[in-house]
Amino acid sequence: MVKLVVARCAVLSALLALTFSTAKAASGTVVPIRSHVEFTTFYVGIAMAGAPVEEYLLDTGSGYMTITSRTLSHLKKAGTATYLRELDGQMADGSVIRVPVYLIDRMTIGESCQLRGIEAAVMPGSSRGLLGLSALRMLSPFELSTDPPRLRLSNCSSTPLASPRR
Repeated sequence: MVKLVVARCAVLSALLALTFSTAKAASGTVVPIRSHVEFTTFYVGIAMAGAPVEEYLLDTGSGYMTITSRTLSHLKKAGTATYLRELDGQMADGSVIRVPVYLIDRMTIGESCQLRGIEAAVMPGSSRGLLGLSALRMLSPFELSTDPPRLRLSNCSSTPLASPRR
């Protein structure tokens, strides 16, 4: 009888945790995403202090958010990127490259999801950034819908981002 009660309590605890997690994601910030049907890829607009709004590929298979060298240049001019370390990154083809990682002061995903203190790797020669797990983990739980295409993020800051430091 005791084992049955303990088992029921464990199941109830798991259900409550799942319900809380789902409710939190359901009440998050909805960010519109653009889908590229031919390649089954999704893009989201991101603005970083000192850089123009760019479309980032939503990539849950990437451990890090990545930015381009051009974006890094804008961020450095605005004083909103700080070098952290080098990282050995494994590419999709299995090759390994060493890339710098920077701490990005702030960014806005979509129109209103504000995030601070994001680690991003700089991919040399890349023409597009990736919204990877280093940023998405900060916004979890998150929910991706493919029909209609939308991204629901939790833990977005409601505080407006300050203008870049001068």
